[in-house]
Amino acid sequence: MGLLDLCEKYFNSSNLYEVLQIPETASEKEVKKAYHKLSLKVHPDRVSEDQKLEATEKFKVLGSIHEILSDKNKRAVYDETKSVDDDDFNVLVDKDWTVYWRHLFKKITEEDIKAYEKEYTGSQEEKDDLKQAYLTGKGDMDYITDHVQFARTEHEPRIREILNKMIKDGEIPAYKIFTHEPAKKKQKRIAKENREAKEAEELKQELGMTSGPNNLELMIRQKQ
Repeated sequence: MGLLDLCEKYFNSSNLYEVLQIPETASEKEVKKAYHKLSLKVHPDRVSEDQKLEATEKFKVLGSIHEILSDKNKRAVYDETKSVDDDDFNVLVDKDWTVYWRHLFKKITEEDIKAYEKEYTGSQEEKDDLKQAYLTGKGDMDYITDHVQFARTEHEPRIREILNKMIKDGEIPAYKIFTHEPAKKKQKRIAKENREAKEAEELKQELGMTSGPNNLELMIRQKQ
C-alpha cells in the first residue's frame, strides 16, 4: 500500500497537507510544528499495547510526510503532481522514525513546559487556536479542551471570556452548546481530567521520571 493510501486509511485524507492540518503555503517551520504536534499523539511509546501496531504505522506515515514536505525538491514535485514516488516511500518505511524524531526535537524538562505555557497563555497563538477549535467543534468545550494546549478546566473562565468576546465582536457564532452548557457535561469533563492527571502521575512514577531531562510521555503531560 502506498503512502497516499495509508494517509487515507489512517487520517481520512490522501492530501499530505490536510493530514498535517496545514495550508499548502505553510512554511518549513509550520510543517515541522504540525508534524511535532501530531506525532506526539501517535508515538508508539505512549499508547497501550493493543494500540501500538496502528500507532507505529501512523507514526511512520507522519514521518514520511514530514520527510517529503521538508525537502524542497520532493515538496515541489508533490505540489505539482499531488503524487509521491512509492519506490521512495518503500525505502522510507524501513527508516527508524524514532531516531529521526529525536534528531529533530530536543529532550525537554518540566521547566521547559512551564516556560512555554507561560508564553503561550494569553498569546495571539492561543486565541487563534481557541477560535479554530471552537469553530471546528461547534462550541463544544470538550472538543476545545482536547485540542487546545493547556486548556485545563481551571482555565475555563478565562477561555470562556476570550470566546465570549469573539462572539460579541461577531468573529464566531454563538453555539448553544457553548452558551448554555449543561452542568453535568462540565462535571464529566473535570472527572476525565482528574483521571488523566492521575494516570499521568502514575506513569511518571513508573518510569522514574524527575524534573530533569526525560522522554516523550512527560511532554504529553501538558494536556493534563
